[in-house]
Amino acid sequence: MSDRDPTLEALAQGRARFMELVSSIRPDLHRYCARLTGSVIDGEDIVQETLARAYYQLSSTLGMPELRPWLFRVAHNAAMDFLRRADRRLSSPLEAAGDRGGPEEDPALLRAALSSFLSLPARQRSAVILKDVLGFSLEEIAEATGMTLLAVKSALVRGRAGLQEHAAELEPEPPPTAEARRERLDQLNRYVSLFNDGNWGGLRSMLSDEVRLDMVSHRSLRGREVGNYYTRYAEVPDIHLAVVVLEGREAIMVTSTGPKPQPPYFMLLEFAGEKVASIRDFRYVPYISQGAEVRPLDALVS
Repeated sequence: MSDRDPTLEALAQGRARFMELVSSIRPDLHRYCARLTGSVIDGEDIVQETLARAYYQLSSTLGMPELRPWLFRVAHNAAMDFLRRADRRLSSPLEAAGDRGGPEEDPALLRAALSSFLSLPARQRSAVILKDVLGFSLEEIAEATGMTLLAVKSALVRGRAGLQEHAAELEPEPPPTAEARRERLDQLNRYVSLFNDGNWGGLRSMLSDEVRLDMVSHRSLRGREVGNYYTRYAEVPDIHLAVVVLEGREAIMVTSTGPKPQPPYFMLLEFAGEKVASIRDFRYVPYISQGAEVRPLDALVS
């Protein structure tokens, strides 16, 4: 019998039911958001924001909306807010004329699409992704984005033309110093080595006192509680960690080595001095590697 507060228990059960309802739609939400931002990680951040907004909004509605178009409308608004906040510089040249694939898309084309879509203004980008990647009708795009049908058609024409014509390349941001890069890679490699050896005590000794853990789409822990994270991983067989370059930054890729391999996923670590300050673990987001630009480590250090 659980001693958990009944109110918290009810909230947890409601969230679990909601996550089950949206589970089949999440991969397409992620494809849309990842292409809008040019990053599978930023795309998942927007999916998380979308689900939080949607869960809150459902609590004040009288009837259940048609879930898929409504979630895409929420995702579109969350993505536009993200892009306005980021105000990022676009840095990738045109690499592909478009992307009309389905669930079995070529990973190379997906990686090209993530960067090439960034050459378009947000409204054009949104229309092209919804139509040519996810197969939305013009009416569905209008509902998701709040544009008129005429505006949707115009955005599609301009966006498709932009994908074929735009070939400008902006200067990339200056890379970190060689010393800073070596220090970070040494820390990541040490973490990976301890993990692959099952040295959980060594990993715990790397954690800062105020370390933050985000098991994306599952739970968050802080401080001493993060030690339980490794207790759980000690029970997970047949996985291997490796340092890779994910969308231009160092990350850890987790791959399955058993007879029934699972999709790979990522861990992102931040350090404060020699200690691990934060961990983002995408174990519970099985679609996260779809379309991700992943390169071997020597692509960064060469």
